[in-house]
Amino acid sequence: MPRPAAKTAELHARIEELEQENVRLQQLLAQHIGRDVASQAVASSAAIGGETRFVAVLFVDLVGSTHAVSTQRPGDVVAMLNRFFEVVVAVVERHGGFVNKFVGDEALVVFGAPAYRADAVTGALVTARELARELSDVPGIRVGIGVSAGTVLAGNVGSADRFEYTVIGDPVNEAARLTELAKKQPGSILASAYSVSFAADSEQGRWQTGELVKLRGRNKLTRLAWPHAE
Repeated sequence: MPRPAAKTAELHARIEELEQENVRLQQLLAQHIGRDVASQAVASSAAIGGETRFVAVLFVDLVGSTHAVSTQRPGDVVAMLNRFFEVVVAVVERHGGFVNKFVGDEALVVFGAPAYRADAVTGALVTARELARELSDVPGIRVGIGVSAGTVLAGNVGSADRFEYTVIGDPVNEAARLTELAKKQPGSILASAYSVSFAADSEQGRWQTGELVKLRGRNKLTRLAWPHAE
């Protein structure tokens, strides 16, 4: 029969093993759905539904990826995409954003959800400028970046068996359309002037506003803004 001391040591070892496994699973979960969403899911019972939030939304999309897929070796395309997303994740996390999802060759980034941020718009605009600068140093990569801000529905969307955290609303659509237009602009970045107006004064001073345009698929006009040349 095992001695009490041996049983205690075995129990402690098992507890430590379970704790390490729990940490590993939480880290794995965070890699797949984001640190903030993972923490929220662990802390409370995740359920379908959402809440209204004021957020900033950033899209970043590769230019010419379709051509690359048809002309380059698959391994080279994957390496390019991995390098692109590596830079995106690093810059976004540096400024407190949440990479909501990767869709092919683009990323949807949210500031202000699931974790509230009073400086959400400032963080998004700074991220846009830094992304454009850092990605311009990566050979073979050109991007378009769009930033919008406003009220969205943020929460878990899907079925009871499978759902994901995301944001739904007009700012998401506007940011996507701005990204399309930004691909044709010299600086590769466009934001709505409305979103810039919510940024800190120091960040607003780095942007200039331009004309009103009707973006594809939207009835409301959007006044464009872009960073001053640096």
